[in-house]
Amino acid sequence: MVKGTASPAEVLAKAKMIAVVGASANPEKEAHRVPLYLKQNGYRIIPVNPTAREVFGEKAYPSLLDLPEELGRTIDVVEVFRPSEELPKVALQVVELRRRYGTSPVFWSQAGLENDEAKSILDAAGIPYVMDSCMRTIHRTQVRRAV
Repeated sequence: MVKGTASPAEVLAKAKMIAVVGASANPEKEAHRVPLYLKQNGYRIIPVNPTAREVFGEKAYPSLLDLPEELGRTIDVVEVFRPSEELPKVALQVVELRRRYGTSPVFWSQAGLENDEAKSILDAAGIPYVMDSCMRTIHRTQVRRAV
């Protein structure tokens, strides 16, 4: 069930650059298959994973705060594939990106992931979010059909 303050289909229709926190190089994981699908459908994927050097041919970064400024300024969406209890930590990093660069990427947690503390952090900062929603499913059922 999709929850949040932003329209998932509108977010994906406008987005070009997606930072994927928890992106995996393991093709057996959804954290690999979903971002790969997005990359194959025209999105630029920036992997964020402290244990990977590269995913999908893109350099991986240990955290959102380790992104170089030229990438940090252009992130449209931060998609999160981490346990729900880690969402507040990622939400704080998105707030910090906004403070540093004056941008406001949409925070998006994958299907099955939701956290009220993260929602409060994002609400307080005025950052839009989508929680408990699969980008691949939204793209397949709403965005691609609308094009």
